[in-house]
Amino acid sequence: VQLQASGGGLVQAGGSLRLSCVISGRTSSTIHMGWFRQAPGKEREFVAAISWSGANTYYAGSVRGRFTISRGNDNDEVYLQMNSLNPEDTAVYYCAMRNSPFVSRRRSEYNLWGQGTQVTVSS
Repeated sequence: VQLQASGGGLVQAGGSLRLSCVISGRTSSTIHMGWFRQAPGKEREFVAAISWSGANTYYAGSVRGRFTISRGNDNDEVYLQMNSLNPEDTAVYYCAMRNSPFVSRRRSEYNLWGQGTQVTVSS
């Protein structure tokens, strides 16, 4: 299984971007998909996660109400819709997979990572 993230770019404050994570290969139904981000000089932090059924979503407090995680109908793509972006959202964004029916906000508990996509928000 491989993860390929895309959709990053440069956007002005207040703007929107949609990140995509393509999942190639067979996956189990008992997984969670997550988005993390890492700003320069900072630790990689949890942003959002979704159960494979799509029934459950989880967000970091800093993005709740602005970001939406969702799953594609074909079960091979996960999205992160980011609205009302601000310069503090500037980071490399990574999608990740956790082989567990239980969600986690800890990066160490995710088994597989994509390569990251840069999001830059200008003021």
